[in-house]
Amino acid sequence: MTAQHFTVADVMTRQVVAVRRDAGFKEIVAAMARWKVTAVPVVEGADRVVGVVSEADLLAKEEFHDHRTGMIEQRRRLDATAKAGARRAEDLMAAPAVTVGTGASLPQAARLMATHHVKRLPVVDEDGTLRGIVSRADLLKVFLRPDRDLAAEVRREVVEPLFPDAPRRIGVTVDGGVVTLSGEVTDTAVVPLAARLTRAVEGVVDVRCELTPRAAP
Repeated sequence: MTAQHFTVADVMTRQVVAVRRDAGFKEIVAAMARWKVTAVPVVEGADRVVGVVSEADLLAKEEFHDHRTGMIEQRRRLDATAKAGARRAEDLMAAPAVTVGTGASLPQAARLMATHHVKRLPVVDEDGTLRGIVSRADLLKVFLRPDRDLAAEVRREVVEPLFPDAPRRIGVTVDGGVVTLSGEVTDTAVVPLAARLTRAVEGVVDVRCELTPRAAP
């Protein structure tokens, strides 16, 4: 058996609300309200993602609804003032869309969100076709893995390969995602590696390493 490596496809939401480029302002607002989302992908053709409209894009219209802007403010906030007058998705959307592939790892998706300051990403296949959407909450689902599953994977993927001479001497306990490695080892050089590999198991919150040198006979 091999380690369980989760991908975006494992945690994404597959039922996605999306709009076409020519979707009107009120249509977009209604879709967000109905599905209780704060952003929608914009698609064309065979559901190829071309952009994303968020609440922030829509709020520009409300912000400038009864506010006259001077030339200086218009130049300084050109994008916002342009969106205030927009009526269709193609004029409101942020493009090109920041997307993630179905096979991307969860850390890759998290880095994309952090880099681009977004809370969710449209998930696309190799052709750019919309397959789902992944949110920050989705990425956290991996931490819901049962403690017993984490313990079994740590023992199988870390303890048995690193301590093949006596793997049962190594204790593996998990409480709330926190893994404790205990026992006596003959080769202390591999202890840091054991801790690092355990921490890399998806769903592990933290690692307590209590491995000690085995006394000479």
